Amino acid sequence: MKQQNRLRRQILIVVLIVAVFEAFHISMYALLTRRLSNNFSGTSQAKMIDVGAYLPHEEGSDLVHMDASLHLTENLPVLDGAAALVPVYAAFVDAVYPVGSVTYEGGSFSDDNFYGENFAADSKMQYNNTVRGYKAVVDGTTDILFCAAPSEEQKQYAEEQGVELVYVPIGLEAFVFFVNENNPVDTLSVEQIRDIYAGEYTNWSEVGGANRVINPVTRLSGSGSQSVMDAFMGERSIARKSPFSIAGGAIGFSFRYYMDGIVGNQAVKMLALNGIYPSAENIQNGSYPIISEFYAIYRADNTNENIPVLIDWILSEEGQTIIEQSGYVRIQ
Repeated sequence: MKQQNRLRRQILIVVLIVAVFEAFHISMYALLTRRLSNNFSGTSQAKMIDVGAYLPHEEGSDLVHMDASLHLTENLPVLDGAAALVPVYAAFVDAVYPVGSVTYEGGSFSDDNFYGENFAADSKMQYNNTVRGYKAVVDGTTDILFCAAPSEEQKQYAEEQGVELVYVPIGLEAFVFFVNENNPVDTLSVEQIRDIYAGEYTNWSEVGGANRVINPVTRLSGSGSQSVMDAFMGERSIARKSPFSIAGGAIGFSFRYYMDGIVGNQAVKMLALNGIYPSAENIQNGSYPIISEFYAIYRADNTNENIPVLIDWILSEEGQTIIEQSGYVRIQ
């Protein structure tokens, strides 16, 4: 009898231990795992463009192809740019430059590199992205950089090197904010966005959403989107995030076509600002609140005579058509 009672107690203890662990796992799922399933911080930080899909003069490339009226054969300017603009400036190379002007170390493009490192030194297309691209155009290894406006640090670097840069607007793009597709918030005001990043709002319930901590995602300092975000904030500083924000619902920022056309993540949605959605039509008519120009940037002392020739063509109907068909908005 005593042995039976002892056995019952042991079984009861085992059952209780299992129940406690099960309750712990359920609580962890409810408090952390389930919340993290709605947190897409990696979407804005780790997702990169597949440069290999936008290579000039390659069969099956996703570039816009055009039989251009301009054909350059010598003194070809070296083109470089931001991730978001690879489809644009690669299409310019495809339309205007001769076959063989884009070369690779090892003879072919490698999918193993993160920033297009195996473009050969003599290749007329390079991919350094924004941070390294600004340094390259200042240092003279790139002739024309296709990018958003520079950060203060990038301006300072040019000044320290005694270099004057020329910025020619060639297209328009919307600066957008995005959240998880399950977030009930569809629109925020410009001031609400600033208040979120300044730390005034820390819970989605304060702006019409669920009772969940806000995780405001930022980007690499000096990147095109972070430079635009810093300018958007004006005199206000981006606040340090709460350590609990990792368990919350994220909000991030980028450029419209980079999110919609390149990254193409269906798990996130772009927000309307002041009730206006960042469509191409609302960019063109100026109703969307945050519209950014993107530029062809070159050194004022660069003597390559084909730089103004190429930029004039980019601003022509043909060049603007490539910009538009690549998913962006023409400057005119």
